[in-house]
Amino acid sequence: MPIEVVVMIAIVATFVIVAPLAWKFAIAYRIKVYEAKIGTAEEKAREIIDEALKTAETKKREALLEAKEESLKSKNEFERETKERRAELQRYEKRVLNKEETLDRKTEALEKKEAKLSVKEAELDKTKQEVEEFHARQLQELEKISGLTSEQAKEYLLKTVEEEVKHETAVLIKDLENKAKEEADKKAKEYVVTAIQRCSADHVAETTISVVQLPNDEMKGRIIGREGRNIRTLETMTGVDLIIDDTPEAVILSAFDPIRREVARIALEKLIVDGRIHPARIEEMVEKAQKEVEVMIREAGEAATLEVGVHGIHPELVKLLGKMKFRTSYGQNALKHSIEVSVIAGLLASEIGVDIRLAKRAGLLHDIGKSVDHEIEGTHVQIGVDLCRKYKESAVVINAVGAHHGDEEFQSLIAGIVQAADTISAARPGARRETLETYTNRLKQLEDITNGFKGVDKSFAIQAGREVRVMVVPDQISDADMVLLARDLSKKIENELEYPGQIKVNVIRESRVTDYAK
Repeated sequence: MPIEVVVMIAIVATFVIVAPLAWKFAIAYRIKVYEAKIGTAEEKAREIIDEALKTAETKKREALLEAKEESLKSKNEFERETKERRAELQRYEKRVLNKEETLDRKTEALEKKEAKLSVKEAELDKTKQEVEEFHARQLQELEKISGLTSEQAKEYLLKTVEEEVKHETAVLIKDLENKAKEEADKKAKEYVVTAIQRCSADHVAETTISVVQLPNDEMKGRIIGREGRNIRTLETMTGVDLIIDDTPEAVILSAFDPIRREVARIALEKLIVDGRIHPARIEEMVEKAQKEVEVMIREAGEAATLEVGVHGIHPELVKLLGKMKFRTSYGQNALKHSIEVSVIAGLLASEIGVDIRLAKRAGLLHDIGKSVDHEIEGTHVQIGVDLCRKYKESAVVINAVGAHHGDEEFQSLIAGIVQAADTISAARPGARRETLETYTNRLKQLEDITNGFKGVDKSFAIQAGREVRVMVVPDQISDADMVLLARDLSKKIENELEYPGQIKVNVIRESRVTDYAK
């Protein structure tokens, strides 16, 4: 056997024998080492626990000391506050005692005063009784001397005082009215006169006919046509009555609607110039005349807005303004009247200090309902309000249109200005004319109202109904009563009559004494 193999076997045998022993020795060594470490750890744990117990004991003692110190501090603080409160209570008690002493003194003084007052009251009662007895004796003496009882004397005194108060009231009312009139008239006259002087407008007479001049009388036959067909066609197309009479070289057009009358006039003049008069030509000329009138209406509305300087009005409202050129009221042209009201409203607005443009706008549109009031049911005021609301006018303008005849309450100064301007324009001399029947009825109503008052002898309406002169019975109406009577008459006339401008009320009292020397 080779030596190497032997050696290897020896080594392996040795390792097999020695390895278990070495393992046992290693395990035993590790056990000892672990036991030693465990003992050291236990000792350290005991040391840590001891140290912790000591620290806890120390902290406990410190906490107890702090608690004792805090308790002592709180106790001292409480004792200090208690002492302060006791001192404060003592001061309060002292003040209360002082007040009680003061009250006691005042009570004693009041009791003394009450005793004195009681004595004085007794004396006053005694004096009052003596005065009443003296007054009764005096009253008896006065009744005996005057021959009147106390009730009669009281009645006489009250009547005297009533007359004095009535007289003083009348004088006071008259003075106040005079002062108010002086101030108001001065300002109002300045504003109105300035507005009227700076504004002028033409006025036309109301009419329901138009006259068309003819070159010769032969043209009348051509207008009538064969068997009257030309005149029938013209009347049918325009809605106007043609009056062909003995008037030389003239044809009269009669119609209530001024626009239809204007269309007929223009068409007839065109036919006369053209010379060809037959139904087809008449229809053609009437259509051309209608277009011309529509253009005239639009241009008239635009000219009115430019004249017063009002811009931004809806085109339909401008067209309706133009239609007012052919509308009259009491002989006054509606468009001219609206322009005049617009200008006057602007002048008054400038004097008062409100929006001039808005006042002009409201004045121009105030009678817009008259342009279609013969086509739509309702008053021109309500129609105008509806039109302005439809075309988005401002609330101020709508209220001014609705209130210019008193149908609505004023919501702005501009509404009052427009009403005043409308009245000024309508009341100007020559601006309007009335029928004789309306005029006489108003005068009769005016005299009937004044004659209905007690103490009125007779009355006369003069100055075309702008003044009423009232004669009173002197024995029934005194000078003081005249002031009150004039005021009552004015109020009743304002409430019951409708009239342009104003009516002056003159109350006249005349006393005459007649005697004869024999």
